[in-house]
Amino acid sequence: QVQLVESGGGLVQTGGSLRLSCAASERTFSNRRMGWFRQAPGKAREFVAAISWRDTSTWYADSVKGRFTVSRDNAKKSVYLQMNSLKPEDTAVYYCAASRLGRSNSVTEYNYWGQGTQVTVSS
Repeated sequence: QVQLVESGGGLVQTGGSLRLSCAASERTFSNRRMGWFRQAPGKAREFVAAISWRDTSTWYADSVKGRFTVSRDNAKKSVYLQMNSLKPEDTAVYYCAASRLGRSNSVTEYNYWGQGTQVTVSS
């Protein structure tokens, strides 16, 4: 029942970079807005970034804008999150998700979720 599979998480130093990947199936990828969310211990899952099906629109949380870049390769059914200038506050489990309608970037609007990949930024 795995819908999406994230990879690329790890441990990096403050100011470093990391690239996350998300491999999806046809059912969970095609014609869907793809998003990235993260959840730190004791905190609610929060929106990070998203990209529309035709790559005409991208969205970013204020906390990551200018540092993170979301992209997708529809032929490969993959979504990526390039994370630069990482801060300790970015430490969290990062999740890839797919939205059926793509009406908003609320957690409740996403229908499929990956298992998450841990990102830790040391200070």
